[in-house]
Amino acid sequence: MKKIQMVDLIGQYEKIQQEIDKAVLDVIRSSAYINGPEVKAFQAELEQYLGAKHVINCANGTDALQIAMMALDLQPGDEVITADFTYVATAEVIALLKLKPVLVDVNPDTFTLDPAAVERAITPKTKAIVPVHLFGQCAPMEAIMDIARKYKLYVIEDTAQAIGADYYFKDGSKQKAGTIGTIGCTSFFPSKNLGCYGDGGALFTNDDELAKKIRMIANHGQSVLYYHDVVGVNSRLDSIQAAILRIKLRHLDEYAAARRAVADRYDLAFANNPKVKTPVRAQWSDHVFHQYTLVLNGVDRTKLREYLASKDIPAMIYYPVPLHLQKAYVDPRYKAGDFPVTEHLCANVISLPIHTELSAETQDLIIQEVRSFLATS
Repeated sequence: MKKIQMVDLIGQYEKIQQEIDKAVLDVIRSSAYINGPEVKAFQAELEQYLGAKHVINCANGTDALQIAMMALDLQPGDEVITADFTYVATAEVIALLKLKPVLVDVNPDTFTLDPAAVERAITPKTKAIVPVHLFGQCAPMEAIMDIARKYKLYVIEDTAQAIGADYYFKDGSKQKAGTIGTIGCTSFFPSKNLGCYGDGGALFTNDDELAKKIRMIANHGQSVLYYHDVVGVNSRLDSIQAAILRIKLRHLDEYAAARRAVADRYDLAFANNPKVKTPVRAQWSDHVFHQYTLVLNGVDRTKLREYLASKDIPAMIYYPVPLHLQKAYVDPRYKAGDFPVTEHLCANVISLPIHTELSAETQDLIIQEVRSFLATS
């Protein structure tokens, strides 16, 4: 049996190797390395897939968040609400732009923003909400959008972990993750569900004027070469990565189905085990399972991880320290105990391998070893 991976990028590549190799070589032969035909074609194809009017590529997911906030003219001191339980990039960009991150707790079942907590955190300085579609499913966007309309706030969706997921509204309609708020942002980091072989990112919007501004900001603030209308950045997706993403986009729904099948097998294996809580699938969202994350109950997580490592089984902890307890984000407004759900999750979550190439045989081994540890813990 080959080495078990959290994400098997080599196995995934081998299945589409001929397509990928040809696409990469075609770009090299064309010498159109920046903003070439592949970039424009990928943007158009992703627009069609998402049902978004505009997709604007950039260099990475963190840049996408920064460009979104710049495009909305957020000013130093403006408050931006986001989840305490998320990767640091979400709050990092807020702080980098000298905005004020306002952290709120998450729902204990879905790990996504709690709308009631969001509304309690709103002040006259609040300008935007950044819901994070964590681990592969959407935050409760209908409730969040209702709040945003009520208080006239922007909504920037961080959909780096949930691209391709569908959100279901109460009226029966649906939209893709990232296309509901003012702006959607994503990352094409290699381990993402739609990942390239380097760095990459994108923004989505249905607002024509906003799209125009986003394009300018991502290109040094210019829409005409050497004429700079706004302060911008240099953030672009190169043509080789776009060519790779075009191919992988065609497989995205297939990849999501494979991940769901893995999640279903894990769910069945750990059902009714009092020592673990399996992921809750929200009624309002598909789950594309960027991660399969268990919440442990009375189990020594460090020892479980060490035990699995001794069996050559990787496991990851997303995220061990809440944002409000990170040294870089120490704030007198927050102290230990203020975000009980997030703090509990940070102390008790563990993610098992899940990817498009995970065989039933390999997964059975993972399940067997987790069960074995839980039975004796």
